[in-house]
Amino acid sequence: MKDNIKSRLQKKDILTIPNLLSLIRLALIPAIVILYVKGFHYLSVMLIALSAITDIVDGWIARHFHMISDFGKFLDPLADKLTQIAMLSCLVIRYSWAIILVILLVVKEIFQFIYGLIVLKKTNTMNSARWFGKVNTVVLYAAMILLFLLPGISSTLAEILLTLCALTMLCSMILYGRFFHLTIKQAEIQNPDKTTEEI
Repeated sequence: MKDNIKSRLQKKDILTIPNLLSLIRLALIPAIVILYVKGFHYLSVMLIALSAITDIVDGWIARHFHMISDFGKFLDPLADKLTQIAMLSCLVIRYSWAIILVILLVVKEIFQFIYGLIVLKKTNTMNSARWFGKVNTVVLYAAMILLFLLPGISSTLAEILLTLCALTMLCSMILYGRFFHLTIKQAEIQNPDKTTEEI
């Protein structure tokens, strides 16, 4: 398993433009939080928009210039999830019960990370984000940006938006669990001997 991981972390696969853009997204997280806490909500949203743009650009570059790497498959969603956790944590200042979404998101990502490692061990494959994960990301970003831009929004509408986020998170977690389960089952059918060994 360790040798397998080392083989995926070659220098040429780490030092790429898409991965650099993902690192920029990680660097933007503290600035987003600080600006929001200090009351500069519009500036905070501008950085969120910049983060979202770099996310789109790094994906486009990776696909069109064949720079997709297993390290990038790990780093890109990591930057996304940490940004989402930071955004939700900011909203806890205004909506204390939003902490439930923070906890749900953390549980979801831990679940997917562990299950993803199991899939990697069983199939020697690191899977990219699925469509339902991307839908969850779009819904979450749209709701968070609205709540950032409109701090005076009614509590009822805020509850609706945050509840929608919670529902898409749960659906995404369930669908990812189903996807990982089917992936493992299919690998076991195709290679019954190989999947029982330590990779």
